[in-house]
Formats: sequence, structure tokens, C-alpha cells
Amino acid sequence: MPSLPSFSKAATPPPPMPPKPTWDPRPVNVRPFPWLRPTIRIRLTLLYGGMFLMAGIVLLTIIYMLAADALHDGSALPLRIIVGKVESTTCDLPAQTSGELLQEAVNHCLQQQRADALNSLLNRSLLALLGLTIVAFAFGYAMAGRVLAPLGRITRTAQRVAGSDLHRRIELGGPDDELKELADTFDEMLDRLDRAFESQRRFVANASHELRTPLAINRTLLEVQLADPEATPELQQLGKTLLATNERSEQLVEGLLLLARSENKVVDKRPVDLSEVAAQAVDQSREEAHAKGVELRGVRQQVFVQGNGVLLERIALNLVQNAVRYNVPEDGWVEVTTEPQPGCAVLVVANTGPVVPAYEVENLFEPFRRLRTERTGSDKGVGLGLSIVRSVVRAHDGTITAEPREGGGLVMRVVLPF
Repeated sequence: MPSLPSFSKAATPPPPMPPKPTWDPRPVNVRPFPWLRPTIRIRLTLLYGGMFLMAGIVLLTIIYMLAADALHDGSALPLRIIVGKVESTTCDLPAQTSGELLQEAVNHCLQQQRADALNSLLNRSLLALLGLTIVAFAFGYAMAGRVLAPLGRITRTAQRVAGSDLHRRIELGGPDDELKELADTFDEMLDRLDRAFESQRRFVANASHELRTPLAINRTLLEVQLADPEATPELQQLGKTLLATNERSEQLVEGLLLLARSENKVVDKRPVDLSEVAAQAVDQSREEAHAKGVELRGVRQQVFVQGNGVLLERIALNLVQNAVRYNVPEDGWVEVTTEPQPGCAVLVVANTGPVVPAYEVENLFEPFRRLRTERTGSDKGVGLGLSIVRSVVRAHDGTITAEPREGGGLVMRVVLPF
């Protein structure tokens, strides 16, 4: 393809480096024990049960003190033993002795009976308190679940909305309390988001038609003009230059539209063999790689993921094309591998190439960004390849990372969940 004519202009200092993007998806931290998560329901249950337990302990202490005081006041004998014979099956009393010794033995026996009664009262009260505490915790758990049921409904609706189902609504009934106010506010927010996304979808559809049609007409007119055998060499050269510019504009429009569409979640997911997708990307890039003297290699293991086959192929194709185009002039190579790992599939594209500073790696994912350049200014692409890759990976709930290779080049690693 002929290069675009260059135009001389005053040298300007390079623009400042853009800030590091912060919207790269990060892997979700999965708790090893989700049932230990301190939810509001568990905390309310502990609060209700703890308050009941403290109230029960205070009440038991008061009852024990009142009972001990009552037994102490009522345990004195209302009589005095002068002399006689007393028998008992529970107390160790003298068979026959003077009145004072017998009186002392009877008092000691009554004190022992009082202590036994208090111990029995305390043990039974503790057992009753333990049983009531268990019932209180169970009752508190049930009541907390009933009180927080609207929050669970709001959470489930938000989870469905996170899957790009913006037509869901909470529509919470019941009294006009704080939870219903929160649900109504959430419904209003969903209405605005739904209208915004619907407007975006219509805009993308209209832009597809309005932008593609004139470019297609221009391409047809230029091809017809180039096919004219009576055209002068200057006109032929001008037509080829305009055709290359038109083709570049078509690529830019397609990239922008794909970038806009891929920002949404992929709802219609099907099993896709990632190794087959990578193999097709390699086959499509083989001619270009051969022309540049770049070797394509790598072992691709069969691994299936849930996603959109066309978008997944775009991930692999953009990565392989970038690896081929940004390579060394001689003895370059691109290694494309796929492998299964626990819970995910991994696509790795490594290549030789120029040395990439670590601080510039994240900037490569920005639209229209290249290494040490700001806007489109070469014939290697329109600067949207890695931006599209990251958007499509995010739409599949995956992650993508880039690392500089020792000696030059990059290692792009895409992780997609099963």
C-alpha cells in the first residue's frame, strides 16, 4: 500500500504523557469462606442475641441475689430447742444431746439446705438462659432476614442489571419507609441508564450507516477511476493515495464502532474454542508475517470459554497483527499459545520487537496511542487495536496484562473465565 504524502510542519514538543488508565478490570477476590462474611444480617443477629444475653445475665443476677436474701431471712428457726431427740435423713444430727448443741446442728443443716437450694436455682436458671439465648439468636436471625429482605431484592436486581439487563426493576411494595425510598431511587436511576444506553445503541446503528455509506461510495468511485486505462500516471498515483486514505478511514470507523459496542457486557454467550480462534488469527496474519519476515509459532491447546466467537477472534487477531507489525526487521517471531488453567483459559501472544519501557506499557491501551507517538502517523494501524482488545476482554469478564520482554517486544496475556 503506498504511503501517504508527507507534509512539512514545524517541530512541536511531544505532549505530556497521559495519566495511567485506572479502568483495567482486576480479578475478583473470591473469599475462601463466604459464609464467614460479616453481613448485616449476621451483625444484627449478634446484636439482638447479645443484648438478650446481657439482659438475661443481669436478670439472673438480680433473681439470685433476691432469692439468697429471702432464704437467709427465712432460714432462722422460729423456736429454740432445750432438750430432746431429733432425727433427720439429710442432716447429720446428734442422737441425743443438750439443747444448745442440737440447736447448732439444726442451724448448720438449714444453712446447708439453703446453699443447695441456691445452687440448684442457679444451675436451672443457667440452663434456661442458655435455651432462651439460642431461641433469641434464631428469632433475631429470622427477624433480621425479614427486615433485610428488601435489601436482598435490591441486590439481586442490581446483579441482573450488571449483566446488561437494564430492563429489570425492583418495584418494591410495602410501607413508605427508607428501604422503599432507596428502591424507588434505584428504579429511577435504572430508567435513566436504560434510556442512555438505548440512545447509545441507536447512535451506533445510525453512525454505522451514515459513516460507512459515503466511504463505500468513495472507494467504488476511486476503484472505477483507477480501472480507467486512459488515466494519466499522476491521476493513477493520486487515486491510489486517496484510496489508501479512504481505506484507513474505513478502518478507523470500524474500530470506533467496535470499540463502542464492546464496552457493553456480552449477554449471548456460547462455548468457543479459544485455540481455534487463535489459529484463525494466525492464519489471517500469516501472509503479512511472511512479507515482513516474521515467524509465527506456538502450541495452542484446546480450551473452551463462554463468549462471542466474533469478538474473541477480534482479540486474537488484533494482538497477533500488532505483534507482527511492531517487530524487528530481521529474524523476528511471534509466539501464540493457549492453555487451560484452574477456572480460566489463557491466551498468550509474545513477540520480539523494540524495547518497551515499563512505564509506557499501560499507555499502549489508550485509544490512538502508540509507543513514543501521540496520534496516527504510520501505516501500521489506526491506534485502536489494543483499546478494542481491552474493551472486548472486559465485556467477557476477563483481564489482559502486558509485560515488556527482556531484549525487546511484549508479552500480552489474556485471561478469560470458563
